[in-house]
Amino acid sequence: MPDKRPRGPQPHWRPKRETLRVLAAVDTVLDRYREHLPVSLRQLWYVLVSDGAMAKTERDYKRMCEYVGMARRSGRIPWDAIRDDTQVAIEAPPSFAGPEDFFTAVEAAVDDYRVDRQAGQPVRLELWSETAGMAPQLSRLGGEFGIACFSGGGFDGLVGKHDAAMRAAAGSVKTVILHIGDYDPSGEHLFSSLAEDVIAFAQAAGASVEFERVAVTPEQIAAHHLPTAPPKATDRRSFSGTSTTQAEALPPDVLAGIVRASIEAHRDPEVHRQALAREEVERHAIRERLHGRPEPGQPPTE
Repeated sequence: MPDKRPRGPQPHWRPKRETLRVLAAVDTVLDRYREHLPVSLRQLWYVLVSDGAMAKTERDYKRMCEYVGMARRSGRIPWDAIRDDTQVAIEAPPSFAGPEDFFTAVEAAVDDYRVDRQAGQPVRLELWSETAGMAPQLSRLGGEFGIACFSGGGFDGLVGKHDAAMRAAAGSVKTVILHIGDYDPSGEHLFSSLAEDVIAFAQAAGASVEFERVAVTPEQIAAHHLPTAPPKATDRRSFSGTSTTQAEALPPDVLAGIVRASIEAHRDPEVHRQALAREEVERHAIRERLHGRPEPGQPPTE
């Protein structure tokens, strides 16, 4: 491996002979299942074990993940060929009982019509949560401002980090990622790992990304008298504190206030007000257009 902790693209990666052997087996699997891509890392692993390409050990699984990760960073394996194990299933397409049911759904959808509420703002925001269970609350807060929310812990969300950089590259202003996570060795290392990797991918794509730690912080722990616990004795990673606190220890209303304040610190309130006013005008226009449609079975009006 060229770096124990690779960051961003690795176009100059030169794999060793054993790595090339495993990647050749990976190529064979991906070609065999090309009509079923993307596959998960676990799916890929089980096929490699079944093919006799690797042993069924935790060590070999980690080795495969490292090789495949570097192959994706170097461009050897397409990003869309493999999905992360944490990726959620895609829901079935919507269906309707008939035309009237469809138009009822369309009428209801008008109430949800929105413009891009981040358009015209000085930076584009995203909300990231280490804990998936906090996502619904954060999503509601972000939704008011047109901000997407992403969740999930761990250090292996390679696709998610790459996608975040590509979203930043598609925009015209800097992206600021507001992050909510635990105050412990794992949380600190997760935050730095995410920030370093996303920023490296973004810089390679000519984009600018900034990470901002929103919660939980030592100041918040003291101010709100949050419960603490000593760090795990088995976790030897460096840590800036002497005790740990989970982000979920913040009361929901306190967390909401902290997140809202962080969002509003990056928002132009007049631009936001104009977006809301434009939405209402365009929503009314859509309703008028829908109400002018002919009844089912009737010819359209001239």
